[in-house]
Amino acid sequence: AYGYTIPGGLTQYHLIGPEVLDADGLNYTLPVDESLGYAEAALTEPWACVFAAYTQRRRLSPKAGGVMWIVGQKNDTTPYVFSAGLDTPAKIYLTDVPDSLRDYLRTQTAQYGTPLIEKNGLTPADYPAFSQAETGGAGFDDIVVLNPQSAEQVGAAAKHIARRGTFNLVGKTPLDADVPVDVGRIHYDYTAYVGNPGPDIAASYGEARNRCDLRPGGTAVFVGAGGPMGQMHVQRALEMPDGPAQIIATDINAVRLAALENKYAALAESRQKKLHTFNPTDSDQSLYHFVMAATEGAGADDVIVSVPAAAVMAEAATLMKPDGMLVFFAGVPNGTFAPLNLSNVYLHNAQFTGTSGSTLDDQAQVIRLVEAGKLSPNRSVAAIGGIEAAREGIQAMMEGRYPGKVVIFPQLRGLPLTAVSELPERFPDIARHLAPGNVWSPAAEKALFERFLPDDIHPHAQSGH
Repeated sequence: AYGYTIPGGLTQYHLIGPEVLDADGLNYTLPVDESLGYAEAALTEPWACVFAAYTQRRRLSPKAGGVMWIVGQKNDTTPYVFSAGLDTPAKIYLTDVPDSLRDYLRTQTAQYGTPLIEKNGLTPADYPAFSQAETGGAGFDDIVVLNPQSAEQVGAAAKHIARRGTFNLVGKTPLDADVPVDVGRIHYDYTAYVGNPGPDIAASYGEARNRCDLRPGGTAVFVGAGGPMGQMHVQRALEMPDGPAQIIATDINAVRLAALENKYAALAESRQKKLHTFNPTDSDQSLYHFVMAATEGAGADDVIVSVPAAAVMAEAATLMKPDGMLVFFAGVPNGTFAPLNLSNVYLHNAQFTGTSGSTLDDQAQVIRLVEAGKLSPNRSVAAIGGIEAAREGIQAMMEGRYPGKVVIFPQLRGLPLTAVSELPERFPDIARHLAPGNVWSPAAEKALFERFLPDDIHPHAQSGH
């Protein structure tokens, strides 16, 4: 990515070499149809991050060659089975599991030669030393907690999930409290919390049980919806043919929230979806009570958080239905904890997910949707500028000056940083080519280039991305 791993952000020309054309055996260029404008082509990258948030990034089955740890409770008489996945671990540790399960596992794993190692009598205080000794501090690839009852025990065990590891809760009794969960790791390390009431431990795993996209016909709440990325999440939900029927966009920035409503109200109406905006700082009602009123006390099917704050993430979790999904789109540092109701994971199949960045395949998918007319990245354009406006554009982005994306066209000169909403007054010859609702368009971009592209630059020799 330019500006991250490859120098070259905001330059007019860059020689593309093997760092792009043959990086890790891959060609990181993507074909783009000539019908796409420069702005919408460039915006397929942040849009890819939005779409990636609803793809399955979690590993949802026991890891091949991994290390599994199964933690039981003394005097548990549940007749557990493990119907699938026992052929994959290289090693399985057992702590206080029922004798019947231990004997069952011995029988089932004998054909694979998987060692079963008993480490009984461990307390939460012993877990760090145990994890360090058996995994070198990397953590266990798959942890199973049977008949969980203590939030303290569950929270202590969850600290020792390996990157991309699974944490499987199997039981029928609610925990005695919410569990402090490392929400940074859900976002960056893709730790997966799965579960079921039992007795089949393996029933927790798999994509069929663990969804990652918005529930069709449901209610979706977008926290931090007024920011550029939050608005894109709202737009995606509105444009989904089988997406949520009711969308609640919340933000504490009144200007951004008003811009969101102005931008998407007509789209929501055309798709026959309800769009509510809510600013908790301007209301006597809390966000929780607003969501409960809008859902007749049921809670939201999906809550998407675009605010990197543990307190906001914890509050967002209270808005969910018992079987809802909470998506941490914004990242906080690993080691940041927030209390989550993990009882709902195994009692009602609640989902906690998060993603960081996107892949080349995600961006290719977005490009296909744009070319097919099923997605309009240009709705995200809030301001434009030429190469001289690059510094001010970055400053404006840091200040949150515009309710959307700032697009800099490196080849254009003499174009000051200009809000799209200002175009009718400042550049009416360009504004008359905007799409309905004063939305940026390829036609407006063409008019922009005709006015600001220097004569010494051939239109087809520059990228503008």
